[in-house]
Amino acid sequence: MPKSSNQKRKLLYLMQILLEQTDETHYLSLSQLTLLLEQRDIRAERKSLYDDLEQLRQFGVDVEFTKGKDGGYHVPNRTFQLAELKLLVDSVQASKFITYKKSMELIKKLESLASIHQAQQLQRQVFVAGRIKAMNESVYYNVDRIHAAIGQNRQIGFRYFEYTVEKKRQFRHNGAQYQISPFALAWDDENYYMLGFDAQAGILKHYRVDKMTEIQPLDAPREGNELFQKLDMADYSRKVFSMFGGEEEMVRLRFQNRLIGVAMDRFGKDVTVFPREDGFFEIYTRVVLSPQFYGWIFALGDGVRILSPETAVQGMAKQIRRAAAVCEMQGEHFQKEEE
Repeated sequence: MPKSSNQKRKLLYLMQILLEQTDETHYLSLSQLTLLLEQRDIRAERKSLYDDLEQLRQFGVDVEFTKGKDGGYHVPNRTFQLAELKLLVDSVQASKFITYKKSMELIKKLESLASIHQAQQLQRQVFVAGRIKAMNESVYYNVDRIHAAIGQNRQIGFRYFEYTVEKKRQFRHNGAQYQISPFALAWDDENYYMLGFDAQAGILKHYRVDKMTEIQPLDAPREGNELFQKLDMADYSRKVFSMFGGEEEMVRLRFQNRLIGVAMDRFGKDVTVFPREDGFFEIYTRVVLSPQFYGWIFALGDGVRILSPETAVQGMAKQIRRAAAVCEMQGEHFQKEEE
């Protein structure tokens, strides 16, 4: 019997069948493998299949044989375990900066790394309270362009915008192009930020990636490398709450013991804790004094107190007075409406 044109691809099809249709709990017998190959117009004899399966093992495919009535050949181990794929799928589903369309595309690709049986378990919906997906895929591609520029040691040009109350883009610097040397990408509060060196200002700045547009690599090499090398990115991200600027200070905070987990989540497990005998503990850490920092403190209510420095204490008091003044103005407004 003459060989079909597909015969040369028999080993490839056999590997594809095993990876797609078998896993640690699903097997295929030699008869089933023969039938599946015949459906692809490939003739396979029992002896040749033994040789092919051995070739796949030597190539690195984890082909195993399980004895028993429903046993057979299967691939139990892959590059990603099912639990790892579930974690990746959940992360994609929950990510705010990935659009719904792109999420589905990525999840479909992740499914291809599992068997068809396991892929059904990856078709899961993750619900996160208040989750708002991005409206476009700009962040996805912006991140890729920034990484490419960093790898090529090149500056980038882009335009930077913010939204007006009419929900329209309003470009900063009158729409002029920014020229920045990118050095790192940071993830904070579900947003991507690019840290780069602004040669004109002579300092490192951060930019929201989803507010950058028309990103283009420039011919000029990056500047400011010495300044970036002195920076501890993990420490920088931890101190700059939500990536907003302010004066950096060493602060002393007192927490109720029940908030130890909250403090460790915010400042890391390595933060030094000083237990007290009155149900409180204290920490000393460097933070950037910003409205976001004070807002975080305020949200914890009477469970935390700023002890020092005085600038931080007064900064907190100022934020509280501002909030109280706004509430008072609103109260007067509603009272006039009722009258």
